Amino acid sequence: MSQVSRTELTPLSFLTRSEAVWGEQVAVSEGDRLWTYKEHAARVRRLAGALRGELDVGPGDRVALLLPNYAAALELHYAVPWVGAILVPMNTRLGPAEYGYMLEHSGAKVVFCAAELASRLPADAGGPLRVVTVDGSRECEYEQLVAGGEEREPVGLVDEATPISINYTSGTTGAPKGVLATHRGSYLQALAMLSEADLRGGSSYLWTLPMFHCNGWTFTWAVTAAGAAHVCLAKVDADEIWRTLESEAVPVSHLCGAPTVVQMIVEAAAGRRCEQEVRMLVGGAPPSPSLLERAAGLNVRLTHAYGLTETHGPVAICAWKPGWDDRPASERARLEARQGVNNVVSDGLRVIDGDLRDVPADGETMGEVVVRGNTVMQGYYRDEAATEQAFRGGWFHSGDLAVMHEDGYLELRDRLKDIVVTGGENVASIEVEQALMAHPAVSEVAVIGTPDVKWGELVTACVVLRPGRLANPQDLELFARRHLAGFKLPRRIEVLDSLPKTGTGKVQKFVLRERLSGGGAGG
Repeated sequence: MSQVSRTELTPLSFLTRSEAVWGEQVAVSEGDRLWTYKEHAARVRRLAGALRGELDVGPGDRVALLLPNYAAALELHYAVPWVGAILVPMNTRLGPAEYGYMLEHSGAKVVFCAAELASRLPADAGGPLRVVTVDGSRECEYEQLVAGGEEREPVGLVDEATPISINYTSGTTGAPKGVLATHRGSYLQALAMLSEADLRGGSSYLWTLPMFHCNGWTFTWAVTAAGAAHVCLAKVDADEIWRTLESEAVPVSHLCGAPTVVQMIVEAAAGRRCEQEVRMLVGGAPPSPSLLERAAGLNVRLTHAYGLTETHGPVAICAWKPGWDDRPASERARLEARQGVNNVVSDGLRVIDGDLRDVPADGETMGEVVVRGNTVMQGYYRDEAATEQAFRGGWFHSGDLAVMHEDGYLELRDRLKDIVVTGGENVASIEVEQALMAHPAVSEVAVIGTPDVKWGELVTACVVLRPGRLANPQDLELFARRHLAGFKLPRRIEVLDSLPKTGTGKVQKFVLRERLSGGGAGG
């Protein structure tokens, strides 16, 4: 095909354009440091020069990142593919065994590691693997590389299907799988996120979502495409989030995160309210309608998104229809809690039964969510069997259970593995969680199945209360009876100080199952 009418798609082109268009605008803010798009692009080119020169990283090499949301992590999202290499971002909340597996499986040549996380690397991580330390200061090894590198232009991309990143899944049910994200998929997904989040020049994006998670849902590239400012936040702390929300230097307009981050913001508000509307994409778990209502009261406008590592992040968006604005607040929150429809660059979503047929769009019949299209992964790195299984029938199988509403909006009900089967009945944990979340004393809920001789599994609710609020299991059960059918009621309620979570804020239900297994009484 003629190169006049086609170029290979890569999100690296966003930086080139923003340097030319938004060169004097703030690109990155980190602590007391600010730099413009011209300065940001120059740092990336010098870092690319150091990668190619001092570190001998070239096309096809893998470069691992074990970093919180430092500006360095953002810069490496450009500099690594700039020299034709492949990113391997790693979750910052794992241990030596997991890191050892990912480094070996990916064949990483270099790992950029935060100084405070270096002790978690396996003892044999040295040798042929070069470790570069980063601590956010101006004197660390990373900054010395940037300062000493010669500016380098990006290598020409021959094929947009080339992997840009290997993103490892959580591995809670086996070894982590390496998801191959491509230049094309990342480019298109970044454009979708730019559009769906309404990013533009003059916007500023607060990094609460980890950059290691699906490349920050591709906002590492989407924010740059818009010419907006990246506000880097190394640690997700409620007071620090509020400090940045109230900052006059780079007023935050956008952020992303799991419902637990929204919960942190709401609980720490202490009478504060955002002066300007803040847009937030929330995903990773369905936010309860009550949480959506509370966020709206702080001038934080939530848009519900749904996706997986295998889809470059959010593949579905709860697209808001103008006619919904006039509905009662409780009904608006219920509509917002749905996962919605495909984003602007993805193909349609289906909810299917075991025979790959669409379930009725009645809002009640559950099936599995399947996806295909531009933002689905290329496959699992070095795992053909898992790739074939995930792609059976010509669609990517998510493992998530949902219903399809009459208007074409899907609503998640559970993970296949999280359905509670009690007395032969299937109970969706999300429905029970949202019923309990409506209680004014409740901050967080996770519902699991625990073994029971009589019922097979008990519906078990693990509840965290809001600071200063009181509620006992009996109170919570009585409250749930107003909203749930009898067989869906939690037979066991545990009030906990906190819930175990992943580095992206998802509740680790498998940890709760391990803690509570065998503790239920038949009744």
